[in-house]
Amino acid sequence: MGNRTIVLIALACALPGIVLRLAGIHYSTVIDTAFYGLSILGAAFLLAWAAEAAEVDVAQGVAVAFIAFIAVLPEYAVDISFAWAAPTDPEAAHFAIANMTGGNRLLIGAAWPLIVAIMWYRSREHVLHMERSYSVEVVVLAAATIYSFVIPFKSNVSLIDAVVLFSIFLAYLAVLMRAPTEEPELVGPARMIGSLPRVQRRLTLLALFVYSATSVFASAEPFAHGLVDVGKEFGVDEFLLVQWIAPLASESPEFVVTAILAWRGRTAVAMGALISSKVNQWTLLVGGLPVAYAISGGTLEPMHFDVRQQEEVFLTAAQSVFAVAILASLSLSLREAGLLFALFAVQLAFPTQHVPLGGYDVSVRVLIGVMYIVIAAFLVLRERREARELIATAWRVFKDPKAFAEEHPEPAHA
Repeated sequence: MGNRTIVLIALACALPGIVLRLAGIHYSTVIDTAFYGLSILGAAFLLAWAAEAAEVDVAQGVAVAFIAFIAVLPEYAVDISFAWAAPTDPEAAHFAIANMTGGNRLLIGAAWPLIVAIMWYRSREHVLHMERSYSVEVVVLAAATIYSFVIPFKSNVSLIDAVVLFSIFLAYLAVLMRAPTEEPELVGPARMIGSLPRVQRRLTLLALFVYSATSVFASAEPFAHGLVDVGKEFGVDEFLLVQWIAPLASESPEFVVTAILAWRGRTAVAMGALISSKVNQWTLLVGGLPVAYAISGGTLEPMHFDVRQQEEVFLTAAQSVFAVAILASLSLSLREAGLLFALFAVQLAFPTQHVPLGGYDVSVRVLIGVMYIVIAAFLVLRERREARELIATAWRVFKDPKAFAEEHPEPAHA
C-alpha cells in the first residue's frame, strides 16, 4: 500500500468524530464510541507523521519540544477530559488515573518487549545495546520515577506535583535543545510529506495539524465517557476499559512507527523513542492532571483518588523503577524483556484479585509492584558500577551535549 493511500485512509478514519460531534448525530453508545475511538486513532497517526515531517522546517530544539507534546496529544485529550470533569464528578478522577497508568504501563510492559522481540526475530541478537547519549533519558526517567512514589502514599496529585514534574521535563528539554543538530531520518508517510516543496509542505503540515487536533478534541470527551457507558451497559468493568482500550488507541501510532524502525534494523532508535515517550508521559501527562482539575474547578486543592488508584499508581511507579534498573547498563536483553512482559501480563490478567498473605488480603497489584522493586534493587546492586557510569555520563551530557557528542561520536538517532 502506497504512502499516499495510507494517509488518505488515516484522514478518512479521523473524520467520523468531527461529523458526529458537529452534526449532533447519535446512533448507539457502542457505535458512537467505536466511531470516536476510530477518529482518535486516525488523528494520532496523522499527528505522528506530521510531527516527524515538521523537523525538516523547524529548528531541532523547537521541534523536540513540539514533537514531545504532539506525541502524547491523543492521550492528553482523553485523560485531561476526565481530570476536567473530576471537580463535579469524583468518579472521573479515578478514570483519569486509570487512563494515565494504563498508558504508561503499556509502553514499558508491551512496547519495549515488542522491540526486543522484533530484533531477536530479525537478527537473532539477544541484547539491545543503546548509545551512551541515551543516559540522559534514563536518568531523567529515574528522577521522575523516584518522585512519583510520593503520589500514591498521599492519595492525590497536586499542583506541587505538577511543578516538580514539569521542572524535570524542562531540564530534560534544555539538554535536547542544546544537542547538536541532526538531519531527520524520515520514513513512510512522514518522508512523503517531508519531501514536498517547501510551501506545499508547510501548508500540508498546517492542514494536518489543524484537522487532526480538531478530530482529537471533538472525539476525546465522548470517547472517554462512551467507554464508561459501554462498561455499564455490558457489565464490563469500565475502569479497565478506560485503563487499557483508550490508551491502546492513542498509543498505537507509536507502537507501529517504532515497530517499523525495529523491523528495519534500527532497534536502538526505536527504543530511544519509546524511552523519550515514557519520560513525556511520566512528567507532562501526570503533571497535567492537577492543572486541568484546578482550572476546571477553580480551586488549588489536589485531585484525590481512592485505594484502588493508589495501588495503580504504585504499581506504575514500581514498573518504572524496574525499567530504569534494567536500562542502567544501557541495554535490554531478551530475558529482561520477557520478564517485563510476563509481569505486565500477570497484572493484566488479574487486575482486581487479592491473595491471602499473613492474615491479610493483599492486592495482586501491590504484590507485583513489590516484586518490581525487589528485582530492581537486586539489579542496581549487581550493576552498581554501570549505574554510577550512567549518572556520570548523563551529567557530562547535561553540562555540554555538543562537547560530549564531539568526544563520543555515535550514529545519529531520531
